Amino acid sequence: MNNVFSNHGRRRFLATASGFGAAAALGLVLPPGRAHGASGPIQMRAIPATGEQIPVVGMGTWITFNVGEDVAARTARAEVMKTFFEMGGGMVDSSPMYGSAQDVIGWCLEHLQSRGISTEGLFSATKVWTPALADGPSQMADARRLWRVPRFDLMQVHNLVDWEAHLQTLQADKAAGRIRYTGITTSHGRRHEEFAAIMARHPLDFVQFTYNVLDREAENRLLPLAAERGIAVIVNRPFRRKSLINQFAGKSLPDWAGEIGVTSWPQFLLKFVVSHPAVTCAIPATSQVAHMAENMNVGRGPMPDSAMRARMVRYVEEL
Repeated sequence: MNNVFSNHGRRRFLATASGFGAAAALGLVLPPGRAHGASGPIQMRAIPATGEQIPVVGMGTWITFNVGEDVAARTARAEVMKTFFEMGGGMVDSSPMYGSAQDVIGWCLEHLQSRGISTEGLFSATKVWTPALADGPSQMADARRLWRVPRFDLMQVHNLVDWEAHLQTLQADKAAGRIRYTGITTSHGRRHEEFAAIMARHPLDFVQFTYNVLDREAENRLLPLAAERGIAVIVNRPFRRKSLINQFAGKSLPDWAGEIGVTSWPQFLLKFVVSHPAVTCAIPATSQVAHMAENMNVGRGPMPDSAMRARMVRYVEEL
């Protein structure tokens, strides 16, 4: 397998470099050549800890990549991943909690490379999810084996399970070069008070939590704190799985949706998430090539400003 980390040096630069001004400081620079498409390159956001840029739309793998040994299903997921990389994708996020997903990811990466399809844009992100400190290092070693990678870009403590002990291991692994960034995660709006306390006290590179047009609790504390502390934010459950898409199916998009390059409800919902200036990357999951292309196009074109974001919320709440 090729070294999937070889492209990081070329993608990294300081977000505060001279000439880019305030937009660069927020990680809103649009470097050329990252992706194809009539509406321009995919937007990139800076990881505050280093200034390294990653695409604002990533890929989750919960449920969608848990397909076991089914070769047809694995091949279909490889096509989804192919579209992701060809359209400028970077972050792929998983967890040992997700059944066979990590092995399927590794199979797909290997399968694409065997066909001469580049995966060098990969930003690999997974999690440690075990209550026993003694099992953490072996679980992370298993993840490297399953993904077929020598190290991870990001290792996160999943849902704060035994987080104090695991953060010590993650820092040691970072020093040893087995991971590049550390983080913690939560979901479903749980444990925000404890989560914020950890963010305030510990040197984290990334945090991951739920945020969408209806679940906006993170705006009160977590998103401002991440911006204040210089922590990158990954957003999970931007669609509440599929429930938000189903909830608005059949309802008309607003007439002004075209002003922000939106042509469907999934794009409306996802663009609201990634347009928040403190959000680094959102990780919607899908098993469909067409849906992956739709998600990736959210990262192109105009982004809503604060007034438009408020308008989006009002429209949704009035439906």
